[in-house]
Amino acid sequence: MTVSAEVEAEIRRQYFAEHWPVGTVAAQLGQHADVVRRVLKLDEPRVSLKERVLLVEPYKDFIAETLKQYPTLLATRLFDMIQPRGYQGEVRTLRRYVAGVRPRKAREAYLRVETLPGEQSQVDWAHVGKLRVEGGERALWLFVIVLSWSRALWGEFVFDLTAHSLRRSLARAAEYFGGNTRQWLFDNPKPVVLERHGDAVRFHPGLLDVSSHYCVSLRLCGVRKPNQKGRVERAIRYLRDRFLAGRQLRSVAQANAELLVFLREVASPRPHPTLPGRTVADCFAEEKTRLLPLPEAPLSILEILPVAVDKTAFVRFDTNAYSVPHVHAERADTLTLAADDVSVRLLDGDTEVARHARCWGRRQRIEDLDHRKALLEEKRGASAAKGQDRLRAIAPKVDVLFARWVETGRNVGSLTARLVGLLRSYDEETVAAAVAEVIARGTHDVGAVAVVCEQLRRKANRPVPLDVPLGSHVPDRDVIPHSLEGYDGTSKRRA
Repeated sequence: MTVSAEVEAEIRRQYFAEHWPVGTVAAQLGQHADVVRRVLKLDEPRVSLKERVLLVEPYKDFIAETLKQYPTLLATRLFDMIQPRGYQGEVRTLRRYVAGVRPRKAREAYLRVETLPGEQSQVDWAHVGKLRVEGGERALWLFVIVLSWSRALWGEFVFDLTAHSLRRSLARAAEYFGGNTRQWLFDNPKPVVLERHGDAVRFHPGLLDVSSHYCVSLRLCGVRKPNQKGRVERAIRYLRDRFLAGRQLRSVAQANAELLVFLREVASPRPHPTLPGRTVADCFAEEKTRLLPLPEAPLSILEILPVAVDKTAFVRFDTNAYSVPHVHAERADTLTLAADDVSVRLLDGDTEVARHARCWGRRQRIEDLDHRKALLEEKRGASAAKGQDRLRAIAPKVDVLFARWVETGRNVGSLTARLVGLLRSYDEETVAAAVAEVIARGTHDVGAVAVVCEQLRRKANRPVPLDVPLGSHVPDRDVIPHSLEGYDGTSKRRA
């Protein structure tokens, strides 16, 4: 089909200037694709690969020898090496040639291994993202353990990828399954392996203690051989597709609660991948009878370490500061910290001196109000800061209000006293919630805090906070009510 010179010019402009593909040019101009190719002379025979390789011909021996010694060397690096030797072709030509002559790695043949019931479990972690915490973000990990024969699995979300976290997870998995297999198969992460050279392995002492407690043998995959633990890898992919996909994780507690329901109601009834007609739950019921029984004494999951108390009566742990009674400040000897993922305890010998909920934030100060009160009573000269310290103890973000008062030129002392006065009428939780709401609104008025406190009181249907002072002359005794019918009779007689 013959087209006009104007159409030919437009075809060439759209193809070479606008870089439209042939199909787009044909559709936009209403022409057949063969016409567009004819105008562009795309149907003319191209220079063959054989003819292009002629430019590389003088360097074939050099390229072959180099690739034999360095099989993964990039074609662009070879181009840099042969260009000073006189190569006149393009890197694209060299890349096509190298792709055809590069030595190929021999494909590895994999051995399918079937384990006996109760013989092996496979363990791994999966990084599933980050969660916002106070002071920043923390990486969120999913610990997964799979019984190799039955494919029964258990997992939990954790913030820390440490040997102590592994210890806690293995202990909870043993309780969940009601026993342990005779082997645990791991990859080569630092919480498991401190050092490895070939078959010589130095395991983490904490993991050795766990394996000794449960009488379980430790096994490792080959380095960079994740296929050797394919069951747990497949379980992680299953959890990503069936549990994590489209699910919003707001906290570790919420994620673990939903995961436990999923494991019980979805994962256990699923069909077994290699035993037709049987579910994972059916196979686990059979395998459970072959598991090693749990020891009588439970495994301790506490992280124990000595800690020093600074001059402000705080100890540092996992980027956070936890308060202790001020009598322990800057002592010559140290306290003992016993922590798990729920609580942090400080011990002086066998005596517990402080207990706090574990904070997973970053650079936070966790303070017991009683510790602060005792310190303030010790230091009478600190009375000016007493109100602010008390408010910080119940509402850590109250410093935002203090800063706003300073910026607007308000009297911080009098406003602090008014804010502390609300604690005499409302409980600490109500005042803390009101302070947080006022800060979120972007205001700083103490009156607004009082209004929010009253709204929260009414919403909770609590009594009116009336403080009725009585003079010293008023006896502190109960008033016994009596019947008022006599007053009605007296008024009738007078009438």
